[in-house]
Amino acid sequence: MSNVKIPNGHQAVIPYLMLDGAARFKEFTTKVFDGTISTTHYQEDAPDMIKHSEVSISGSVIMFCDSRPEWPAQPANLFVYVENADDSYQKALDAGGTSVMPPADQDYGRSCGVSDPCGNTWWITSVL
Repeated sequence: MSNVKIPNGHQAVIPYLMLDGAARFKEFTTKVFDGTISTTHYQEDAPDMIKHSEVSISGSVIMFCDSRPEWPAQPANLFVYVENADDSYQKALDAGGTSVMPPADQDYGRSCGVSDPCGNTWWITSVL
């Protein structure tokens, strides 16, 4: 697989999330993780529905869209490294997230868990 062509700004494996309320996910990732939205396309027949969007968080892309009957919502677990887990945890709560696990020191770093408004769980970690 050494000859795989990958578009600039993408990695070989990209999560693709089908969400109920993709706009909330878009807002959450930009507020909490300083995510950068590179593209967003809306449904022509439903301008409030996101057909396809991409957010980059520290160089990692996540693709997402609003769910449809043929592609139902499927919450995910996402692990993200941040500069300061405590600060990101508070930002996540302020942006409508729900605590799953408060920040605590672990063998692998300072870590916590938050459920976002779309039902995804974010495992937020900073290396000690």
